[in-house]
Amino acid sequence: MPVRKANAQWQGDLKSGKGDMSLESGAYEGQFSFKTRFEDGTGTNPEELIGAAHAGCFSMQFSAMLAEAGHTPDSVKTEAKVHFSVDDTPTIERIELITRGKVPGMDDAEFKDVAAKAKDACPVSRLYKGAEISLDAELQG
Repeated sequence: MPVRKANAQWQGDLKSGKGDMSLESGAYEGQFSFKTRFEDGTGTNPEELIGAAHAGCFSMQFSAMLAEAGHTPDSVKTEAKVHFSVDDTPTIERIELITRGKVPGMDDAEFKDVAAKAKDACPVSRLYKGAEISLDAELQG
């Protein structure tokens, strides 16, 4: 079973601190801060990366299921809108998946049916239904 890794480091307090995130593959490395998460700053934020992961996962799952149904897509493009509430306790409230596909020989009803099944089958969608999260914490001096 593959294990994928990403890393993050934060320095300082919430408002004036800064951090960086990177992917083990080297495909991405970037900064994040209070401004990139809660305002309009330069860099990324966890919610944006979650959206990218969800959109990518769903697009792959949907394409596979379309092909299994006998309709290999020319393209599937998905946008994920991650709704992040910053009221009392910051919370990801929901994710909207907006997908558009070019699929020869398929009608709209079947396209929507396969899309709904792909949403439920996508590993990232399933994660958000509830997953075990383990923690290994060690204070270093």
